[in-house]
Amino acid sequence: MARSDWKRPALKPVPLGYRRIKLTVSYDGNAFNGWQCQDNGFGVQNLLNEVLSHIYKSRVAVVGSGRTDSGVHALMQVCHYDVPDTATLPDEKAADALNTMLPYTVKALRSESADAFFHARFTTMAREYRYFVKAKKDCLPFDKGYVGQYKALPPLDLLQSYAALLTGTHDFTAFACAKDPCESKMRDIYESYWSEMKDRAGFPLYCYTVTGNAFLYHQVRSMVGTMMQMALAGRSAEDFAHVLESKDRSRAGTTAPASGLYLARVSYDTEEYRWFEEEHCGT
Repeated sequence: MARSDWKRPALKPVPLGYRRIKLTVSYDGNAFNGWQCQDNGFGVQNLLNEVLSHIYKSRVAVVGSGRTDSGVHALMQVCHYDVPDTATLPDEKAADALNTMLPYTVKALRSESADAFFHARFTTMAREYRYFVKAKKDCLPFDKGYVGQYKALPPLDLLQSYAALLTGTHDFTAFACAKDPCESKMRDIYESYWSEMKDRAGFPLYCYTVTGNAFLYHQVRSMVGTMMQMALAGRSAEDFAHVLESKDRSRAGTTAPASGLYLARVSYDTEEYRWFEEEHCGT
């Protein structure tokens, strides 16, 4: 779909007397009740707000590029926050200051000054997720909580035939959780593919990589769960296409465990996926 159809709110500049800082973090999702601040648990956002407020000696509210559920990890999550111009800590040193106070489950990778109109969520151009899968017989003691475990690894070429069907602009209702609040279930998928690699012990490991403009609640895990379930049953790519086209969640498979999902990258490059809009939207 055209970027003009993304229906994002108008951006507001940083308030007068403040500056904006872009922060990139990585975290272990097993240690938190998701990214977002929680009333009945502890989110990564809770922790960052607390530590940054201590560092700057004033209230800091972090805004993330998007939510991750409980148990979902981030290799590279991006967020922003505003501080008074009078704050003396150099913006590029904020990550170092954070890392002296954060637990081992969170690491600040980089901090930098941001444009006045930069918004971690609303200026995002693409998000990349990766899902890691292993056969249960090959799982090691420390795989628990970090990979999706299945009874076996199905043929990679069959999984690839499913993944290819997900690229482009589609209505992903069939893979949306009933709790998803979005009125439109249309999303752009730029890349969708499986790859095979080896883990640290040399056992086979599958990785599903998917990049899009945005994702519905549980969409990636629903797609992975359906692909794995259908591939293990030997279902055809045509069968998978029917599930996608049905817009019926009951036709899809079970949702894959949160443990194997990682937010891998967030892109703010307006040109990186320009080709998609030109090819699919005629611009």
